[in-house]
Amino acid sequence: MKRIVFTGGGTAGHVTPNIALFPKLRELGYDIHYIGSYDGIEKKLIEDYQIPYYGISTGKLRRYFDVKNFSDPFRVLKGFSEAKKILKTLKPDIVFSKGGFVSVPVVRAAAALKIPCIIHESDMTPGLANKLCIPVATKVCCNFPETLNELPADKAVLTGSPMREELTQGNKFRALEKCEFNSGKPIVMVIGGSLGATGVNQLVREALPELLEDFQIVHVCGKDKVDNLLLNKVGYKQFEYVKDDLKDLFAMADIVISRAGANVICELLALKKPSLLIPLPAKSSRGDQILNAKSFEAQGFSMVCDEDDLTAKMLTEKVHELYFTRHSYIEAMQASVQKNPVNTIVELIEETVNQ
Repeated sequence: MKRIVFTGGGTAGHVTPNIALFPKLRELGYDIHYIGSYDGIEKKLIEDYQIPYYGISTGKLRRYFDVKNFSDPFRVLKGFSEAKKILKTLKPDIVFSKGGFVSVPVVRAAAALKIPCIIHESDMTPGLANKLCIPVATKVCCNFPETLNELPADKAVLTGSPMREELTQGNKFRALEKCEFNSGKPIVMVIGGSLGATGVNQLVREALPELLEDFQIVHVCGKDKVDNLLLNKVGYKQFEYVKDDLKDLFAMADIVISRAGANVICELLALKKPSLLIPLPAKSSRGDQILNAKSFEAQGFSMVCDEDDLTAKMLTEKVHELYFTRHSYIEAMQASVQKNPVNTIVELIEETVNQ
């Protein structure tokens, strides 16, 4: 039996692509294990999959001044020691990392033990955690053609982001019933990430009177971000968070308004959903969502708007424009070279193990 250890955590985006690989690897007979932080989101997400989980110490690696910068390196060193001990016991054939700061001690420990590592970079430019792992990685998977120029040529592989197969199996009629929508009016889905997007939520709600004249809106708005005054608004349905029903909402949606996190936009690509991307502003991030959105815009997959310049009136106009030109975006996505990220990455894992 071949054994693989996964790592990655800190946000759901560092875990769900790993989860998407589990079924195929199980079919091929892999014994799967997971190393994450003691109590990170990854521990909770992995619980549903009956996979052995090992927690290690981890610290955040910051580019800015913080007093924790003096203590966190010691947590990382402790994590390295713990990961090395776990890997010595498990003796995996390969380690696969989706990134996040918990992955650094794991990948570095695997390299010290001469265990091959494949890592995946979601964003256009590598984050700090992956930058620390790339020198010892066997291969580096990425989502964007432009990222290939940022990586060592002998390691870089354009794969796209693995997506759970279940997301392709949605039932639009279940979603129509759940949302109390009718099938004769177009549907816009709004998603702002696992925590929601306050700026996007506000713009959408300001534009509701005009949008609801021509569309029905299903809005995944984030924890504690439901507007109670709009609970009974006809044609407008809000959810704090969606898990099992997400596939049905995607199946129901004609177009999508979204942040530009790498994993969600890769899901939109795989599902061929035309989108209006409103990336997280540079002042609130390292700018990776802006780069992600520009790449999708350049490839003809999405329309992009800057949140700082967007008004409710402009949003309404953009949504109408996207809907009436949606087929051109669908055609561009159908022509994409990223056909099946799960199969591509699993084949890469198999090649590396067999070598």
